Amino acid sequence: MADFTFKDRYSIDDLLRIMEILRNGCPWDREQTHESIRKNMIEETYEVVEAIDKQDPALLREELGDVLLQVVFHSRMEEEAGRFTFDDVANDICQKLIERHPHIFGDVVADNSDQVLKNWDAIKKQQKHQKTYTQTLEDVPAVLPALMRASKVQQRAARAGFDYPDLSGALEDLKSEVVELTDAITQNDSQNAEEELGDILFAAVNVSRFLKTDAEETLTRSTEKFIRRFKKVEELAAARKIDMKSAGIDTLNELWKQAKQD
Repeated sequence: MADFTFKDRYSIDDLLRIMEILRNGCPWDREQTHESIRKNMIEETYEVVEAIDKQDPALLREELGDVLLQVVFHSRMEEEAGRFTFDDVANDICQKLIERHPHIFGDVVADNSDQVLKNWDAIKKQQKHQKTYTQTLEDVPAVLPALMRASKVQQRAARAGFDYPDLSGALEDLKSEVVELTDAITQNDSQNAEEELGDILFAAVNVSRFLKTDAEETLTRSTEKFIRRFKKVEELAAARKIDMKSAGIDTLNELWKQAKQD
């Protein structure tokens, strides 16, 4: 057994020690790399989001611990490689927060949230040596969910003045993209149709931005609504002894209309 003291309550230092022990002694933990557990960080983050949506403090506490484990895991790998430690990670985020809140830790004035964000973006751009607006767009991680990434890119483009003055412009853009998709389908141009469909999704995100809604969350709610209504359709079909697979779309659409009314 490794040198370790069991306690009734543990701290971050204990977590770091446990990870050190696991990396030295557990065959599975020892074999892992940044790439092999990359998806774990994504999964654990989404589980935190789910706990928030459920308003479940106990679950949130557990899932935050799982995310913290991923941070400690990756940090330990880097410490073994001699590049940086967990303390370096903590130091860097502390420095970043201090530097990007000059209205708290300095003499800059920021009377509202908009001014705070403006200062944050200006400091971030300077620290990352971004000299063009394009560089700020390119800095949005490509691995983000597509709707989330589109929204961030649009927000940053808007800061450069590249934006419609109001919602009507964004709506007209969405309508025109639908027309272009229809034309591509009519011409049996599958490659162009795929591109135009992407343009529709991008334009829809822009509309959501003007409506001050989150496209990712909005689509999630619509998906959940679809599942609820589909469940009702299936229940109605079962009650009327209708086989959904052979009923035909017209019959199912009638059931769908009834499901929407409930």
